[in-house]
Order: sequence, then structure tokens, then C-alpha cells
Amino acid sequence: MEPLVFHSRDLDETEAFLSGTYTAVRISTADGDGPTSTRLMRRTTPGFSVNELEIGFAMRYAAQPLGRVCVATVRSGTVSVDADDTGPATTFGPGDTFLHATPDRPYRGSLHSVRQTAVLFDPGLLTRVAARGARDRKPVRLTGRSPLSAQAGRQLAGTLAHLAHIAALPGQLRTELVLGSAAQLLAATALATLPSTLGPDGLAPGGGPGPAPADGRDAGPGTLRRAIAFIEDNADRDISLADISAAAHVTPRALQYAFSRHAGTTPLAYLRDVRLAAAHADLAAADPSTGATVSAVAARWGFAHTGRFAAAYRRRYGSSPSATLRS
Repeated sequence: MEPLVFHSRDLDETEAFLSGTYTAVRISTADGDGPTSTRLMRRTTPGFSVNELEIGFAMRYAAQPLGRVCVATVRSGTVSVDADDTGPATTFGPGDTFLHATPDRPYRGSLHSVRQTAVLFDPGLLTRVAARGARDRKPVRLTGRSPLSAQAGRQLAGTLAHLAHIAALPGQLRTELVLGSAAQLLAATALATLPSTLGPDGLAPGGGPGPAPADGRDAGPGTLRRAIAFIEDNADRDISLADISAAAHVTPRALQYAFSRHAGTTPLAYLRDVRLAAAHADLAAADPSTGATVSAVAARWGFAHTGRFAAAYRRRYGSSPSATLRS
């Protein structure tokens, strides 16, 4: 899909575009009769959108609830966010990554000659990747706008940059698995780097005081067999830890225990290995004279970064994927 591109020097036109594209918003300028240039490029995927915004003036905004989570990295200029239930009034500058908007709260602030990358995604994805199991089905929410540490901020910024790369890939490489994996990575990284309703044990308040005894009892070979069967039958689909644990009829924590005890790995690492093996089989069977490429095969199995795929492939098979394709 081609990106949506917008450019205007008219405040009313910009306000109408932003309201129609995102949510109802009122904007104004503190620059008097000065220029009011706004540029935006938006790339949309089924799980998230990447929005490159450039504001060439001091814009004041008051927006209604967005309905999505918005996380942003400032590339130049400043973004000031008014006080709300995610924190006090805060100004973010170049290099800062932060929670710009929660899905269900109005938000206000100002943008001062800013260039920023903002990624929006469905809040339900947070609950899905949290994979807490049946003991706690309460929605997971982000509760603070600043990352937990400088390192957490860098990790979140790196993930946003990765998603911008994914969204800009040619259409044939933006497969369901690539996009689904990217969306899950975004939500998981947001939960790991920003304050949320998840406690330190991975449970929301009221979800239970740590691991349940049943988790240990359920982490047997039968659980492992059911999970492996589900993974191998569904490796071509966008599945999560929660999906695998549901298929094995145990909690996500019990599933993790089962793989650790009986396979020496994790469920998601096993899933990656299965997909790597499938990519290997496809490469061995493919004919490069028909247009088959390493990048297309990698993307088919959820590997968006060809260089990282090649490194993992070489570790596993002792040769490059391109050598397998040519053999």
C-alpha cells in the first residue's frame, strides 16, 4: 500500500486532515502570522501505523481520545505534553521516546518545530502479548509516558525504528508473519520499557500473588507435546505465546516451564526454529531462475531482516541461505 502523504500551510486544512485521519483535534499557533507548514507521511499495516510528522511552527493541540496507543520518538524540536494521569507536564527533545497518547484519554500539548516518528497500535495487543492466562483477563494498560530507564528508552526507540523499516518494505516482503511479529514485538517492548498495569511478576493487580502451584504441575511432557504439535501445524500463521498456551490447555507460565524443563528452550524460540527449518526447506526446493530470492523466502516465514536471517541460518546450517538457494 502506498503511504498517505499530506502537506499544507493552512491551519484549518491541517486541522481537518488530522481530525479525519486520527481523532477530533483543535490546533492553533503561537507564531502569529508566521508560516504554518505541516508535513506527514503515514504508512498503515493491519497491526500498526508509522507516522512521520514534521511541524514547522509552534503548534498547540487539544485532541480527543485516539482509540490507539501512540508511542513516539522526537528527531528534532520539542514536544510538550500537558499533565494528565500518565504524568506531570513534560517536554521531550531530540532522541527521546515516550508514550504520547493512551487510547481512552484526551491529550493536550504543543509541538515546537518538531520532526517525530509516531507508531500507533491497537491497545488490545498489549493484553494479547502479556499472555497472562485465564487467571487474569483484565485489559493491560500503559500508565506512564516516560520509559523506565535510559536503556529502556533506547530499546523502545530501536523498536520504533525497526517498525518504520518494516512498514517501508516492498509489498511482497510485508508478509502476514513479518507484520504480525513486528506488532507483537512493539507491544512486548512497550510493556517492558514503559510503566503499565502489569506487576513485577507479570500479573495485573488482583491477578494472583505470583506463580500458581498448578503451573508447575501442568509443565509436564504432555503439555510440551501438545504445544509442539500446535506450533508445527501453525508455524505459517501469526501465533503468539497466548495462542500456544491455549492450544496446550495450560497457562503461559506453565508452558514456559514445560519448554524449559523438557526441551531446554522457550516456546517462542522453538517457534523461530521451526520457521527457520521451513525457510531452509523452501530455499532448498526453490529455483532462483524463476525469481525466488532469499529475502522473499525469509519474509514468508516471518524474518524481516535479511542479514539477521542469514546469520541465524548460517549458525544452524553452516552455510549461507544464498548458497542453499543456488545449490
